[in-house]
Amino acid sequence: MESRGSVPARPPSYEGVWRFTAAAVDASVPQARHAVRDLLNRQGVPVRDDVVQGLLLIVSELVTNAVRHAALLSPQLAVEVAIGAEWIRVAVEDNHPYRPKALETDYGQTGGRGLLLVREITREAGGTCDVEHTSSGGKIIWAALPL
Repeated sequence: MESRGSVPARPPSYEGVWRFTAAAVDASVPQARHAVRDLLNRQGVPVRDDVVQGLLLIVSELVTNAVRHAALLSPQLAVEVAIGAEWIRVAVEDNHPYRPKALETDYGQTGGRGLLLVREITREAGGTCDVEHTSSGGKIIWAALPL
């Protein structure tokens, strides 16, 4: 029997997009981090431990920013995890129109460097991150890291 082509490869079983919402309160920060870690484990995503740790720190920082800076106008936030064959993307969406900027390193401050940290973790992992406006006037802050 002659073969006239290859059978298309099935996508890995861990690929997909998951989204959950949470109240813009402090308790949502560890809940989001645990939810993302549990999702990665449940889906069997083949990701190195250092990438997981960086990803969880990014989730913590982005949810913390939404809680601290957007809760007044956005009592709910959404976390989305998209996993492809070679990458993983996390995004946090809120309804506040302000587009944050990464602050420069100021060792005299005890806070305010979350986006700088997200940018650096993403860069070191060979990924990318950005802030986008939503059609409803809010924003989505996301980071994508290679698996």
